[in-house]
Amino acid sequence: MSQIAASFLRRCFAPEETIAVLLRRQDAATPMQRVVRLEQVLETPYMAWLSYENQHGRNNIYVAANPLRPGSRKRTKECIASVRHLYLDIDEDGNARLAALRASQLVPPPTSILSTSPGKYQVLWRVEDIDFARQEQTLKLLAIAFGGDPACTDCNRVLRVPGFLNRKYDPPYKVTVEYPDDSIWTPDQFQLDSVTVDATRFACSSSSREQSLKHSPSESDWAWGLHELAHGKDAVTLTHELASYRSDKPNPLYYAQRTIDVASARLWLIEGSSFEDVITMLESRRSHELPAALCSARAREIAATAERMIARSKSA
Repeated sequence: MSQIAASFLRRCFAPEETIAVLLRRQDAATPMQRVVRLEQVLETPYMAWLSYENQHGRNNIYVAANPLRPGSRKRTKECIASVRHLYLDIDEDGNARLAALRASQLVPPPTSILSTSPGKYQVLWRVEDIDFARQEQTLKLLAIAFGGDPACTDCNRVLRVPGFLNRKYDPPYKVTVEYPDDSIWTPDQFQLDSVTVDATRFACSSSSREQSLKHSPSESDWAWGLHELAHGKDAVTLTHELASYRSDKPNPLYYAQRTIDVASARLWLIEGSSFEDVITMLESRRSHELPAALCSARAREIAATAERMIARSKSA
């Protein structure tokens, strides 16, 4: 167990770098975090402690995806020293989406692929010469293109460590890792910012409206909506386009309004908008389509739904 974890950490970080290790129980509100140098974590007693906490303390073990500035005491965005990895959380229909990613010409081969639970994966690319803004933009496009979690775009994101147990499950699931490629990639080798990413590319479809055999139409609609909104498309126009396409629904307009608005709320929250600002923006968008009282209550419910979606993805 500890040898697998140590090998992974050596591949991810350079000697003398500062890293953040997180221990979190499913039933604990506050995780335990340690900000330490890589060499300290790799020492036998430290690895033995992590193994004990994972097996007997029932803690899940995570590590920050990027190194921290020397002397840091926290894992805030301001403490991140540099961008070391691009990453993608695939937590739905993982095998099909991972296969599509492997076959894609838009991205280079991953450096690491972690199997975090049955059918769920974390994909990492080791990168250099990339700033924080470019990282965040690329992470969002990766999530849209390959059906990953769009909430996983923070530079201080933590990832599971292979070799340890995922304690969310009974019985616990051992996190494994494979290393498809040892290369270090540059931003220009990710072609996602220079193409129109097909909304259902992760399902190996040839059109953004082609239904995959493995994905429901609603999943494709959700991915399409996220993609279009992330690229600045008008939400009202998207609503009417989706309603026209989904005439099979009992109430196509209601379905389209909700799909686009939940997707918008989630993107706004991820980008840093406050909960109340999201409500205001949703109300403004639909004020000409819905009665005032209904519009306000609906906006608050949609913002709360998006907030719960983000919280669930972060606990995965």
